[in-house]
Amino acid sequence: MYVGDYLGRRALYTPDELAVIDAGKTPHRSFTYSELNNRANRLAHWLRDGAGLRKGDRVAILAHNGVEFLDAFFACCKLGAILVPLNWRLHWRELGALIEKTGPRVLIFSEEFNETVTQITAETTQLQHLLHIEGKGIGNSRSFEKTLAESMLHPITTEDITEEDIACVIFTGGTTGLPKAAKVSHKMIAWNTLNTIIHDLQHGDVTVNTFPLFHTGGLLVYTTPLLILGGTVILTRKFDPEQVLTLLEDYAATVYAGVPTMYQMMTTAPNWESADLSHLRFCTSGGAPLPVYLVEKFKQEKGVQFKQGFGMSEFGPGVFALAPEDAIRKAGSIGRPNFFVDARIVDEHNQPVTPGVVGELVLRGPSMCSGYLNETADVLDEYGYFHTGDLAIMDEQLYFTIVDRKKDMFISGGENIYPTEIEQVLYRHPAIEMCAVIGIADPKWGEVGKAFIVLKKGSAITQAELFDHMQHHLAGYKVPKSIEFREALPISAAGKILKRELINQESTPHGD
Repeated sequence: MYVGDYLGRRALYTPDELAVIDAGKTPHRSFTYSELNNRANRLAHWLRDGAGLRKGDRVAILAHNGVEFLDAFFACCKLGAILVPLNWRLHWRELGALIEKTGPRVLIFSEEFNETVTQITAETTQLQHLLHIEGKGIGNSRSFEKTLAESMLHPITTEDITEEDIACVIFTGGTTGLPKAAKVSHKMIAWNTLNTIIHDLQHGDVTVNTFPLFHTGGLLVYTTPLLILGGTVILTRKFDPEQVLTLLEDYAATVYAGVPTMYQMMTTAPNWESADLSHLRFCTSGGAPLPVYLVEKFKQEKGVQFKQGFGMSEFGPGVFALAPEDAIRKAGSIGRPNFFVDARIVDEHNQPVTPGVVGELVLRGPSMCSGYLNETADVLDEYGYFHTGDLAIMDEQLYFTIVDRKKDMFISGGENIYPTEIEQVLYRHPAIEMCAVIGIADPKWGEVGKAFIVLKKGSAITQAELFDHMQHHLAGYKVPKSIEFREALPISAAGKILKRELINQESTPHGD
C-alpha cells in the first residue's frame, strides 16, 4: 500500500532516522520513523476496531501542536478516514457547527479544551467517541496514550485507498458564514510534496514548525512533505519567537517557514542578537509581502537568505516560489509558479490579460483540492482553473505579484485602492513594527483608507510625519485619511493580521 501509508513506507526505508521532536513537551520527546509509525498503527487499530471507523469516516481533533496531531493524521491516512482539524481560536458554538457540518464520529482534544468539548457534546449527538490527550478529560473520554498502549502494534493498511480519496479537510478563512472545508486528497498531498521537493527540500533537512497544524501552513507546507522525504520536523505548541530562535539553533534547522509578523517578532526577541542561525539554508515567508528591511536585517545580521512563496488551503499549498537571489531585486513578488502549477491572470470576462495589467489570479494543476466537503458548487471554470480571489499582476519574465485580496481592495472616489501597496510603503519607515490598512465608510468618497500602526519599542513618530512619508511615495488619493496608533494588532494563530477584526471594530462610530 503506497497511497496513504506514508509512515509505513518511511519506516521501511529509514526506520531509525529521527522523524519528529515534540518541543511542546517538557522535556522534549523524540520519535524515530519506526516509533512514529507504531503510534499511527496503534491509533488506527483503535479507530477501526474500537470506534468502528471505516474508509471515508471522519475524525476531528481540537488541540495545540503535538505529536498526537500527527498520530491522528497518519492513522487516518492508513484507514482511508478523513481528519478534520479544528481551529481552537473559534467559539465553541462555531466549532459545534463545524462538527455538525463535517460529521466526525471521534473527537481528539487537549485538556485545556475540556470545557469547550463539554459544551459541544451537550449540543450535538454527532460525536460517539472522545479521546483526551492529557489530564483526566471529561465524562466518558478515553486517555489517548492509554488507548495507544492497549492497541495492537502490527501494521494496518486499507488496500482500496486511491490517490483520489480524501485524507483531511482544511478550513478556509471564511469571510461570511461558516468556513468552507477544502478536501485534501492523497493526490494533492503527493503532487504538493513533489513541488516542494523540487523547489525547497533536500534529504536531511530539519525544520521547526510554528504554524498551527489545523492550518495548511502547519500540516502541508513543510511538515508532511518533509516527513515523506525522511527529514526531521520539530513541533512547537504555539509560536514563541524566543523559543523558535532557540530551537533553530539547538536542532541546527536548515529550513524554516513563517509569515512577516513572525519574522518581525523574532528580531525583537531577547535572544535575537545571540542566536546562531548559521545552519539555515533559507527561510520562507508567505501570507503577506515581506518588507525589504526584514530581508536585509536577516541577511546582514544572521546571514540568512529568504525565499518567498504563496499558497492557499485549496491549492498546493506550495504554489509560487521566489528564489533567494530575487528577494530584494523582486521585493514584493511571490515569484514564479511551482513546477507543476499553471497560473495566469484574467479579467472580469475570464480572459487572460497582458503583462502589467491587474486581474484575478487563477490556478490549474494536480495539487488542487477536490472541492469542498458537503458543498456542491463547482470550484473550477470552463478551462479547469481555480479562481483564487486574489488580485495580481505579472511581468514579462513571469514573476507574479499579489496586489491584494479582492475582499481587501476598496474603492475611494471611483479609484481602486490596494491596502497591501500602502502597507509596503509604511513598512519602509524604520519606526514601524506592524501596520494594517483598511477601507472605512466615508460620506464624500464612499470609502477612505485608515492605517493602524504599531511602533517599534523606543521609537516615536507623529501622524504628520507618517502622512509626509506616505505622500512621498504614493499618489495623493491612495494616502489613508486617518491613522491610529496601537499597542498591538489582532493576530491569527497562523501569524496573520486579522483585518476583519479591525473592520468590525470600525463598523460603529467612535473617535480615533
